[in-house]
Amino acid sequence: MITAALESAARRLGRGGTERAHLRTGREGEQEAYYFLRRQGYTMVARNWRSLPRKGEIDLIGWDGGVLCFIEVKTRSSRAVATAEAAVDRAKQRELRSMAALYLRRCHPRPASRFDVISVYLTAAAPPEIELFKNAFSWRSMSAKRRSSPICQTPADRGPRWRY
Repeated sequence: MITAALESAARRLGRGGTERAHLRTGREGEQEAYYFLRRQGYTMVARNWRSLPRKGEIDLIGWDGGVLCFIEVKTRSSRAVATAEAAVDRAKQRELRSMAALYLRRCHPRPASRFDVISVYLTAAAPPEIELFKNAFSWRSMSAKRRSSPICQTPADRGPRWRY
């Protein structure tokens, strides 16, 4: 009886042995995005970066050439409701800008930087489909300026190509 109550409390606090499905999906999506970006030539420097003064995290931080990229990963198991990248709304952009500013306080001189969004679609029957939106929003803009031609990795070719 006591053991069952403790296990139930641990699950509710996220400390149980079983991981919730949406958290597992998100973790798997971040892993896929990490390796995809490395294949694209990014040099990854941080995963799930947090800072104590603020709530939130930056999923991935990496260099694309001479540009430091702050990357938000959005993972979905289907496209039924909305695209994954649509979840990076104004509030999320504001949070990412704040976290990135904290990260950049440690960088002298301040490097060129940008915000990328990567969408990962995981389905049981197919390999992951990954779309990279470089420069998805700016430091100043409060609205996303989605690129119409993301770099895409499709199940068919498993290699980068431009989608039109």
